[in-house]
Amino acid sequence: MLLDNYRPADLFDELVDSQGAVRPYYRGLAERLRGLNQEELGQKLRSLELLFMKQGVTFTVYGDERGTERVFPFDPFPRVIPAAEWERIEAGLIQRITALNLFLYDVYHAQKIIKDGIIPKEVILGARHFRPEFVGASVPKDAYVHVCGTDLIRDRDGRYLVLEDNGRCPSGVSYVLENRSAMKRVFPGLFGAGAVRPVDTYPADLLATLRNVAPRGNPDPNVVLLTPGVHNSAYFEHSFLARQMSIEIVEGRDLIALDGFVYMRTARGLRQVDVIYRRIDDDFLDPQVFRKDSVLGVPGLVDAVRRGNVALANAIGTGVADDKVTYAYVPDMIRYYLCQEPLLDQVPTHLAWRDDDRKLILDRLPELVVKAADESGGYGMLIGPAATKAQIEEFRARIITNPRGYIAQPVVRFSQHPTLVEGGLEGRHVDLRPFVLWGDSVKVMPGGLTRVALRKGSLVVNSSQGGGSKDTWVMVA
Repeated sequence: MLLDNYRPADLFDELVDSQGAVRPYYRGLAERLRGLNQEELGQKLRSLELLFMKQGVTFTVYGDERGTERVFPFDPFPRVIPAAEWERIEAGLIQRITALNLFLYDVYHAQKIIKDGIIPKEVILGARHFRPEFVGASVPKDAYVHVCGTDLIRDRDGRYLVLEDNGRCPSGVSYVLENRSAMKRVFPGLFGAGAVRPVDTYPADLLATLRNVAPRGNPDPNVVLLTPGVHNSAYFEHSFLARQMSIEIVEGRDLIALDGFVYMRTARGLRQVDVIYRRIDDDFLDPQVFRKDSVLGVPGLVDAVRRGNVALANAIGTGVADDKVTYAYVPDMIRYYLCQEPLLDQVPTHLAWRDDDRKLILDRLPELVVKAADESGGYGMLIGPAATKAQIEEFRARIITNPRGYIAQPVVRFSQHPTLVEGGLEGRHVDLRPFVLWGDSVKVMPGGLTRVALRKGSLVVNSSQGGGSKDTWVMVA
């Protein structure tokens, strides 16, 4: 049947152990999957595809001649995380977002972490998304990252490692919610394999997080979601979340800043806006302060933010924490601000701005993964073992020209999970993006987005690079 011909690879397999036995927390699910014949499975897969098409669960690929909008690829074999394992992950994520918020407050105020020699000044000032014009500026409740998506992988030994933090405009949570809804409708029998923690409280939790930073503690704030528009790659998510939270979705042209306040244009006139969940990068928020050619933002928005008359989530300047050079120092931040050892390990990272590291990187380019410090989504990356000589030499020149702009890491053959492909079930590499909300309390969505590299052997899970997703089940203790 479905699982009979599955073959694990020589790395950590989520389903089976090193002896080929199904892991205990997957056994109930495996038995139910074995009960499906090929005809039943085919019908359910067609139902899933039609459901996603009907719901408009799409993403956008820029510059693709086949067209930009696609149905988001979904694999119905869910990933299972046992309760004890999740408890450790959750604690590590809470520790991490706490340290990141303390770090961001510090670098935009006293900069003690620099003065005490924990992080070199050049690392902060050299970050593309550091906003020196906001040094000394206040943000509501000293919170910078309200919504964070932290990417995790598992190494050969099954250890969870932090791959990167996404603290500017993290995306993907809508797919978590839609994946779960689709699985319940098309595969309701699978959920009898065990008690799975729900994820459907996320929109309410997100709205509470946004309302928490309303100016002057307004108990009934007007919250809006600011989108770049329908052509943005994550527009489905923007409209989905606005609908789930029952708030208005707006573009820059729908807002106006007057006398230090922000208003939304409505059929009944102007209505004051208190909190903006922005899904636009800093550069495009306000043409009076950042990019002069931006037509996506609101002239005068930054002035209203400075005056404390409107709150932004996430705050301006959070991108310095996303920087991949800054990432290398997060364990030091945890020790410095919290006096704790990190609960989650990271991938060893070489920083090209350091002379010794740069020499090592240049000598070993064909063996390493090289990443641009300020890129995301799988862009600006070289996977040495899979690269051509021309690509390697191109990155060599980039690193020499701009050493602060690059890091390098060893190739981690991260874990695989059984995935339905033509011809049966095969292992594909997966990562995990849990979503963390920072408000009066910290809430971590149980599970998050499991992304899967659908191309055989690929280590790139990003949807823009051909990846898909899975439902993620965190089991009840």
